[in-house]
Formats: sequence, C-alpha cells, structure tokens
Amino acid sequence: MTSSIPTVHPAPPFPWLGLIVLASAVFLSVTIEMLPTGLLPDMSRELGVGEPLIGLLVTVFAATVVVLTVPLAALTRRVGRRRLIVITLVLLAASCVLSALAPNYPTVVATRVLGGAAHGLFWAVVGAYAGHLVPKEQLARAVSISVAGGSMAFVLGVPLGTALGQALGWRFAFAAMGGLTLLGAALVWRFLPPVRHHAGEADAAPVRVRRDPTFVPVIVVCLITAVTMIGMYTFYTYITPYLTDVMGLPTSAISPMLFAYGIAGAVGLVLAGAVLGRRPTVGLVVAMVATGLGAAGLAAFPEEPVVSLASFLLFGTAFGALPTMLNTRLLHSASAKIRDAAASIYTTAFNTGIGGGALLGAALYEVIGLAALPWVFVALLACATAALVWTALVNRVHR
Repeated sequence: MTSSIPTVHPAPPFPWLGLIVLASAVFLSVTIEMLPTGLLPDMSRELGVGEPLIGLLVTVFAATVVVLTVPLAALTRRVGRRRLIVITLVLLAASCVLSALAPNYPTVVATRVLGGAAHGLFWAVVGAYAGHLVPKEQLARAVSISVAGGSMAFVLGVPLGTALGQALGWRFAFAAMGGLTLLGAALVWRFLPPVRHHAGEADAAPVRVRRDPTFVPVIVVCLITAVTMIGMYTFYTYITPYLTDVMGLPTSAISPMLFAYGIAGAVGLVLAGAVLGRRPTVGLVVAMVATGLGAAGLAAFPEEPVVSLASFLLFGTAFGALPTMLNTRLLHSASAKIRDAAASIYTTAFNTGIGGGALLGAALYEVIGLAALPWVFVALLACATAALVWTALVNRVHR
C-alpha cells in the first residue's frame, strides 16, 4: 500500500534580469517623452519658433497617448506582449531619429505624434507585464522595479540628455536616444521572458471587458489615478516658479532642489516595493496621505526654510511611491483576462491627469495665484483618498 504524498512545486525564481531590462526600457521611453523640456532654448533658436511651442511638443506627445492608447491596444491585443514591446521601442527610436533629421517645426510635431502613439502602446503593455511575470504576492515588488526606470529618467535621463544636447546640439541628443532605444529593444528581445496573455490565445473568445466582474473596480482605480494626477500636475507643472517666487529660493537652487526631489522619489519607490506593498490598500492610503501632508506643508510654510524643505522631501518621497502603489492596486483589482485592457485604460487615465492638471494649473494661475496651487492639489488628493477608503470599506462589507 502506497501513500500519496502531495507534490510541492517550488516557487519560480524572481525574474530580476527581466524586470531590470523592463525598467531600462521604461527609462528610455520616459526620457524620450520629457527630452524637449531641457532643450527648449536650443530647439527654439534652430527651428525658429517660440519656446512655448517647443514646450507643446510634450503636450502633443501626452495628448497622442490619451487619444490612441486604448484603440491601439485593442488592435494589437493578439500580438505577443514581448514582441509588442520591441515594436514600440523600435518606433520610439525611429521617432527620435526623425526628430533629429526634421527640417522644420511641423515635421518635429509629426515625429512626436509617432513617438506618443508608440509610448502609449508601450505603457499599455508594460503596465501589465509584471503581473504576468510574478505571482500576486510579489506584484508590488515587481512593479516597483519595472517602473523604477521612470523615476530614474527624471533623476538622470533628462538631465544627461540636456547636458548632451547643450554640448553637442539637440539633434545629436535625439539621435543618441534613438540609438540607445534600439539597443534597449534588442535587450528586451534577448532577456525579457515571454508571457502568456489571454487575449493572445488563438482559441480565446473576445474579451468582454465591460462584462468582467472586475471592470468596475478597475475604473474606480483609474478615476482615482486621474484625479490624483490632475491635482499633482496642477501644482508640479509650476514647481520652478513656486520655488523661486513663493519660497524665495535663488535660481541656482532649482537644479539641486529638483535633483533632491528625484532622489526622494527613488526612496519612495523602494519603500513602495519593500514596505508599503505588503498591504497594498493600506500602503496606497498612507502614500496619498503623506503626499498631501507634504504639499500642505509647502503651501502653509513656504518661507520657513526647515519646514518647507522637510515638506518638499516628504512630498517627493511619498509621491514617488504613488505610481507603483496605484499600478499595484490596478493589477490586484483586474482579473487576468482584462489585465492588458486595464493597463491601457490606466495609461490613458494617468496621461489625462498630466495634461488636465497642466491645463487646470494654467487656468487657475491668474485666478487664485501661484501660491494657492498646492492647496488645489491637497483638495483633489483628499477627494481621491476618500474615494479609495470608501471603496475599500464597501468591498470589505460585501465580501
């Protein structure tokens, strides 16, 4: 008589290499999105247009993401996820090279539309990729690694791209980013593990996203994300004049302050993966409350050096954790069948928040003044936090 002994399957090894390669791709994509912001004067002079029009190149990029991400994600839903990442990186590289060769401003705008379309589709895939690579209990850790590239783009990518452009010309900076992105595409193809996604299965029935029981929780997360980002970029779009005109700092302090903000954001990213991610809902609430406290401290005590600096660093650290925690919340909320669709909706919500916040800040700038903009962020963040807590309590009651 033999006794059956249950087979214990060891947990698969954590995919460090694949996630680091994914983070590198994110770094390249976000750097390309923000590259014009550091090269405004050089591009303005050579292309013969004002600096505000060069700044609109970032707006064009984000607007393309908002408009095209969901339809492009639907059209490409049967394409393998790794292959699609490689395709989007190649298109991003092409957009950079075409920007470097563009003879005039309208041509540069067209290249940014191409880049924005690729960027939006890239994020629609990347946002869910970590969820395909690891079990649910490792989501926060995996997402924090994959999106770390976005934080590093602000800390290193944009400053280095700006320095390269100032030394060798903005066209060289764009061409160099194109070359690096092609290299990134090759690394993704070689080292990123392929994943199975339900929409890509040959015999899979069409996914009815709206009929999925997790669709409403996904939409709630995306609305909370949009409101949070609208508030954030209502204020952060004008952080440079806030530092000088409201806090009274010299112009020479802007770069060190923004660098410190980037480092604080990187610390927040680590906290999201190592600490806050253990209890995703509680961790997200903590990050949102801490972000609000930091912004409120900046608004209430802008001319008190110790308090304002501490508030600025708290603001940077807490907000650095938010994208990871929101993405983790999304992946916990969505079923495996609609995870890719959820990621594309989330990408649209995130970029809608960026563009909408910048427009709201511009509209309020002359009405309530620069010093009041962080209070707008605090108010919107309070609404988003209240919605998050309410939905968490409702879900607990109905379980």
